[in-house]
Amino acid sequence: ALCLAEGLTEDGKLITIEHNDEMEDSIRRNLALSPLGEKIELLIGDAKEALKRLGDKPIDGGFDLVFIDADKKEYCDYLDLVLPLMRQGGWILADNTLWDGHIVEPEYDKDRQTIALRAFNEKVAKDKRLEKVILPLRDGLTIIRLINGN
Repeated sequence: ALCLAEGLTEDGKLITIEHNDEMEDSIRRNLALSPLGEKIELLIGDAKEALKRLGDKPIDGGFDLVFIDADKKEYCDYLDLVLPLMRQGGWILADNTLWDGHIVEPEYDKDRQTIALRAFNEKVAKDKRLEKVILPLRDGLTIIRLINGN
C-alpha cells in the first residue's frame, strides 16, 4: 500500500483491505511511520464484504486503480464487485493469473485455485467492456482497463 501511495496525487487516497485481523496493529504502526500513511485507509475483514460496503457509498468519480491479490478462488467475485466501483478508463491489476504455469497444465485440472483462476481469465477474456493483457512475469499479472462501463 505504501508503494502504491507514492503514486497518489496531492488529494489522492488509497484504500487497502487486509483479511487477517492479527496484522492490524502492525499495519497501523507501519502506516503511522510513513508520511503517506494518512492517505491510506485500512479496512480489516473479508474483501468481498468490504467491497460491498464500498459499493454502498460510491467513491466520487470511481476508482482509478484496483489491485487484486487475495483468495484466488474469489477472483471472479472480486471482479464483479469492483467493476461497478471503477471510473471509465480505470485500471485493474490482477496478480498470480498464470499461477506458476498451472493454468495450462492438465495435472492441475482438479486444483480449486487453478480452476478458479482459469475461470477468472476466461471471464476477463470474454468481457467486451475490458481491454486486457496478461504479462507472463513470475505468476502472471493481468492488466485490465475498463473501456465501457455499460
